[in-house]
Amino acid sequence: MAERLQKWLASAGLGSRREIERWIAAGRVRVNGQPATLGQKVSGSERISIDGRIVRAHSARRPMRPRVLLYHKPVGEVCTRSDPQGRPTVFAALPELTRGRWVMVGRLDVDTSGLLLFTTDGDLAHALMHPSHEMEREYAVRVRGNPAAETLLRLRAGIQLEDGRGRFEDIQAEGGDGANRWFRVVLKEGRNRIVRRLWEAEGCQVSRLMRVRYGPLSLPRHLPRGRSRDLRPHEVRALYLASGLPVPAALA
Repeated sequence: MAERLQKWLASAGLGSRREIERWIAAGRVRVNGQPATLGQKVSGSERISIDGRIVRAHSARRPMRPRVLLYHKPVGEVCTRSDPQGRPTVFAALPELTRGRWVMVGRLDVDTSGLLLFTTDGDLAHALMHPSHEMEREYAVRVRGNPAAETLLRLRAGIQLEDGRGRFEDIQAEGGDGANRWFRVVLKEGRNRIVRRLWEAEGCQVSRLMRVRYGPLSLPRHLPRGRSRDLRPHEVRALYLASGLPVPAALA
């Protein structure tokens, strides 16, 4: 039975359908040597390639049990597959896959550490990041100085940034000493450097930032920086439920 090319490739664990649609539009996907077109249907008997690399038909036909990895990102690693400056990347520390590829769920900037998720299911990654799901992200933040109560109220109420309003759903003081104070903050979006930008808009300098929770998953207390672990089946099911996607039969 013929099906849309992007669905066929997504079932091989090569990326989300949205991502693959962008590859097709960019001319990176070919069918029988010709550039693929959006909406094109395939049966799997065709010679299909991405960036010149052949995709085997059996990879897309065989149902793949989704795999999700929780990684403790250290400061200094970048969230790209390669870096022109030669900096270490988060992908270099991940286990190799015999089928499919790791898709990152959101990203953390080079100076931020903490919980980072990877999955072989591109649709799950897309759903977890989509703004409509308002997935909670929780961070431990160290701020220089001692912000006034009025500052914390404004951060909860919302602050106008250059790309729209932003706010913390919750802020909890965690103590501190000397020139620094720790806070736990929760927000429901993943705009670039949003946590730092909100604090900076109030004149507060963030000296350390760590993501400690994404949706239903928290950073394990004893997972060392630079190490990862596979999520257990019940944890993966919780992510699918939080994302609004049906739980795959292999996990039911």
